Amino acid sequence: MRKILVPTDFSDNAFNALKYACHVFKYEKSEIFIMHAYADEVYQQDRLTKRSLLDELKEKTQRKSEEKLNEVLERIRHEYPNPHHKYKTISAFGSLIDEVNDLVNLENLDIVVMATRGATNDRSLTFGSNTLQVLKYISCPVLAIPEGYTYHAPKELLFPTNYLVPYKRRELKLLCEMSGSFRSTIHMLYIDPIKKLTLRQEDNQQFLKECLPKARLVFETTEEKDKTIAITKYIVHKNIDMLVLVNTRHSFVEDMLTKSTLDKIGLHIKIPFLVMQNLFR
Repeated sequence: MRKILVPTDFSDNAFNALKYACHVFKYEKSEIFIMHAYADEVYQQDRLTKRSLLDELKEKTQRKSEEKLNEVLERIRHEYPNPHHKYKTISAFGSLIDEVNDLVNLENLDIVVMATRGATNDRSLTFGSNTLQVLKYISCPVLAIPEGYTYHAPKELLFPTNYLVPYKRRELKLLCEMSGSFRSTIHMLYIDPIKKLTLRQEDNQQFLKECLPKARLVFETTEEKDKTIAITKYIVHKNIDMLVLVNTRHSFVEDMLTKSTLDKIGLHIKIPFLVMQNLFR
């Protein structure tokens, strides 16, 4: 059974991410955890000067959190009924990053699906602070859904790679099953002015072929030196539905997320963005 976590702050963006998760995994038996972490909501209250006030506010916030989670649950069951899906709501007093990480380890989750921004994040940025933290530090694939994104089947996926980073079979299997459900094409884009692959790169390319048998793989090379420009052009010209990157030490995606390159130079992702982790789990 697929295990999916969808964090929520009860915003429209968060519900849109939940809808996307229900759509993209509609053919799979799935357990979907809908989680709200509310510690920040408690501690940001300036009037907290006594422990008794803290305890009172924690209890009040928890009740409100559980009520809203039930509302989300009723709404998603009504709008997207699916006998393959079962749901569990979690109201947690903790930081989002800690609670997500704990649940990933406790339930051995397959993927986290969340909005690129919550209700309060700066709209001049591609990714909100919470999403960036999850993308960078959670040892589990993360699928980020842009604000206002209208679902359509992920038929065309872009997977930029230099064929040097190692890949996890489990995460490639997730991608394989997802793409297989929609008979998707995965565009493997090699971004390098030197076209010739080394033997190691050829072996890694072959490994990808073996791990993604359900998708149609297209191998392409671009001599564009700027990786961000290359990705942007490809997304536009090929009508890409989802961008897939692998996050590992010293990788392109780590550089993007650490330096906020996406926001600084204008690659504002308008499509779902899947980051597969290669960190120790």
